[in-house]
Amino acid sequence: MIFWVALRKELLEQWRSYRLLIVGVVLLSFGLASPLLARYTPELLKLAVPPGMGPAILNLIPTPTIADAVDQYLKNMSQFGILLALLMTMGTVAQEKDKGTAALMLVKPMPRGVFLGAKFVALALTFAASILLAGFACYYYTLLLFGALNLPMWLAVNGLLLLSLLVYVALTLLCSTVTRSQVVAAGMAFGVLILLSAGGAIPRVGDYLPGRLTGWAGGLAKGAAVAAWPALWVSVGLILAALLVAWILFERQEL
Repeated sequence: MIFWVALRKELLEQWRSYRLLIVGVVLLSFGLASPLLARYTPELLKLAVPPGMGPAILNLIPTPTIADAVDQYLKNMSQFGILLALLMTMGTVAQEKDKGTAALMLVKPMPRGVFLGAKFVALALTFAASILLAGFACYYYTLLLFGALNLPMWLAVNGLLLLSLLVYVALTLLCSTVTRSQVVAAGMAFGVLILLSAGGAIPRVGDYLPGRLTGWAGGLAKGAAVAAWPALWVSVGLILAALLVAWILFERQEL
């Protein structure tokens, strides 16, 4: 019962602080724009070719396909989704500790684990709803411009995308729990992002990191998926570990 009260409070805060609106509008915009960019960028490039260059260069510009639309979608959603995950999460705990509202909430009494869990679930629902909206928009415009996507495959693609973003939500929530400063929390979260990005570039190591989920999603869309179960389970483990460590640290903090 206490959890649902806390979750309702967090969802109301997501709405009143415009976080839900911001995440939804930004991701919806990229969901709409991705197939359009894939379809019309080659046409714009052809218009930019000087008349004297002839068909030799025009032949080098590939004809856009449905795979290009999906690749553009995954690229945009992963890059800007991760950025939103960091920006929307970095102050969730740090700001409440700094303003003293966390102490007021926890004397209700509300268990600290419930306090953190409600914040994570509210953010997860915000990103899930936004990705669902963006995925539908991309599906519709891809249908109009290229053809129909396989619906179960498309749901799996967006599920993998959501899981990869929730890793950064959980890790940023941990950073926000460690400190009272949003700036410090943001710096720590960007450090984690750089660390994971650098690890993903290392051969074999990258196969176990969240970034591999995007590659799996792209393979699914093209019908040539190479399953990345280790990356999936590591991602789930990172989320659970981040929440557990955040809870342990939060229990020991003076508010």
